[in-house]
Amino acid sequence: MRTHSDLERRLLQRWLQEQEYNEELRLLRVPFSSPGYHTTLKDIPFAHPTRESLGYAVALLDGGGEAELERACAILDRVIALQETDRSLPTYGLWSWFYEEPLGDMRPPDWNWADFCGKRLLLAVRKHEYRLPDALKERLRQAVFRACEAIIARNVGPGYTNIAIMGAFVTLIAGETYGQEAFAAYGRQRLQTFYEYTMRRGAFEEYNSPTYTMVALVELSDLYAWAQSPEMRTLAAKLLQLAWGSVAKHFHPATRQWGGPHARSYDTTLSPAVLSFLQIALQGRVTWLTEEELAYDPQWYGSPIGCPDEVVPWFTEPSVRTGAQVFYRNEAKGIEKIASFHQTETLSIGSVSRENMWNQRRNLLAYLSGEHGTSYVWLRCLHDGYDYAAAIFHSVQQENRVLFGIAFSTNGGDTHNSLDRIRGSIEAKDLRLRFEIGGDGGEAKVEQDLQRELHVTVGRHVLNIRPVFASLGEAAARWEWSREGDRLCVDCVFYSGENRTIDFESLCQAGAMAVCTFAEERVSCSFKLTLKEQAAYLECPAPSEGEPLRLNMRLKPDLMDTLLSAL
Repeated sequence: MRTHSDLERRLLQRWLQEQEYNEELRLLRVPFSSPGYHTTLKDIPFAHPTRESLGYAVALLDGGGEAELERACAILDRVIALQETDRSLPTYGLWSWFYEEPLGDMRPPDWNWADFCGKRLLLAVRKHEYRLPDALKERLRQAVFRACEAIIARNVGPGYTNIAIMGAFVTLIAGETYGQEAFAAYGRQRLQTFYEYTMRRGAFEEYNSPTYTMVALVELSDLYAWAQSPEMRTLAAKLLQLAWGSVAKHFHPATRQWGGPHARSYDTTLSPAVLSFLQIALQGRVTWLTEEELAYDPQWYGSPIGCPDEVVPWFTEPSVRTGAQVFYRNEAKGIEKIASFHQTETLSIGSVSRENMWNQRRNLLAYLSGEHGTSYVWLRCLHDGYDYAAAIFHSVQQENRVLFGIAFSTNGGDTHNSLDRIRGSIEAKDLRLRFEIGGDGGEAKVEQDLQRELHVTVGRHVLNIRPVFASLGEAAARWEWSREGDRLCVDCVFYSGENRTIDFESLCQAGAMAVCTFAEERVSCSFKLTLKEQAAYLECPAPSEGEPLRLNMRLKPDLMDTLLSAL
């Protein structure tokens, strides 16, 4: 274990002082927030979360004395009592998100809570067992066993990056801690499988996710710190090296942003928590934030988190970088996903070859540095104002030019990747594709030339959009732009009006194609479009020397896997 620095001790104490504890419920009280799925709770100001309460208990044990120990034990005892203990139920071993919502009321329950809560219970045991009452230690052991059984029963695959690692931690460390070889063997096999799966691709399947790569770095660091098996520690070390290399490669020093594309992200610009994590991991080599500005997470306390010396310059020295990485391949379905990125000293552009448009995706994302600060450009597809996951994004990128298209699946998710799949049609008042331009880089403006090409000026940069094709059945789509607060929205509108049924299965063609080029001046782009047998074939010159860029995609709505597969 690494030594706690004076800075970390101060940050932990500040974090503890900022928390609000409910003495009666023996849980942490936080402002309520929700991603819009799993929980049915709405319109309540505060809630009492299980996972965060356990994190608070561990932090109290890490940083407190006898009074804090008593409170931590009360929280641990309370949250253990909220775990499902009925073996006849499929949710055995799980917790609900909030005290206010029983597990059976969630739609659906979140099986990840066995991993998240089990991890925190284990940290309390491994770090502070000698301080805990015997009766509580026994309840902790039973709760951890139930969590392990839930994790093993679910048995997520190696593609679910952060949960694959966290479940390996919980089962392996529980097995080693309590002498349960069945748990330990499962954890070893799970980490080995994840290692082989990831190394074959050279990247996590949750590709370049600011949120979940950070989680993976913490989990792998904790695995390295707590695992007794030398073989598992070696695997964790190699995966840490891979993860840090990926983060460094995508980080854009001029904008202080984590360049795209992101397989999963909750923020379009880097959150203070992620930026703080990177600054702390760089161990004094950068000072992006003052101590008062650092957003500390107590999970980092005592974890051997540190960026390898060899990749530190990528975080601090601007350079021209270009790369492409296959991060997902399903040969049986003919699906391959490639992430591409290009960076200059002032610009970062990332895109993914094929993916759905869930609100956690950042399939086409750019960051631009200017004298007024940093701006971002994010491509979204919106159904009644919310990101429409059943839309399928296609692209090919070379340097600062991206050919892209949007198709519509008949069975993809609506608001979520998988929880609310459509059945061929939707009810909609509005359906549109949107370039969202925001940030603090100065006010953006749009001009349209005689060729209907759109030129969006953002500080010193120009986003050049060349519309190629856009329709919803026989109805042609239109391009328009507007402002929403401090954001500029450049939209391709498929439909807007009275609520109606859009039956995708009845449409011969639906979608959009365009070319976008990021530059420091207006740039025009010629193209050749061929429509053939309900498919589109787009070709345009590369921005520099090389073969023309070519993008092929289906225009007829179809099953999600069909649209994601090779044409």
